[in-house]
Amino acid sequence: MQSNLNIPNILAFLRLLIAPLMFMLLVNRDLFPNIHPSWLDYFAAFLFVLASITDFFDGYIARKFNQITQLGKILDPLADKMLTLAGFLGLMMLERANPWAVYLILTREFFITGLRVSAVSSGKEIAASLLGKIKTIVQMIAIGFLIMDWPFGETLLWLAVAITLYSGYEYIKDYLR
Repeated sequence: MQSNLNIPNILAFLRLLIAPLMFMLLVNRDLFPNIHPSWLDYFAAFLFVLASITDFFDGYIARKFNQITQLGKILDPLADKMLTLAGFLGLMMLERANPWAVYLILTREFFITGLRVSAVSSGKEIAASLLGKIKTIVQMIAIGFLIMDWPFGETLLWLAVAITLYSGYEYIKDYLR
């Protein structure tokens, strides 16, 4: 039996802690009246990049050193969803992310999470696909660009929407087989 106290689970738990902190920096700027908003963006972006790196390493370490646990199977996607939720909602509140794009992405995320739970309850497992991993990467890049208010952030957001919806279609197709 694998111990739940391992590096991948600790990294996923760290992401769970970083997400609300990043969200706070994006939406509660009045808590930091003496800090220029651009510095809050830099710090939020730093936290987001740090959390994104933990996402890569927790999966890599879990597979490479056979540290995959049931807790990790739950914690990792939960941490990913909390991080992207914090990013997209914070950016929407800052009016840097289109509300329709955020709605479409989050609706797909909740729907596919529900589909995966349904699959597990019927004895199936829907593993993350390559397209699902690409979707996560594009979403993370879009969030990073939007936090920093860089050019092409909106374009990357809509690219993330397209990939997100298409990967959702692929999951549904696999589930129905």
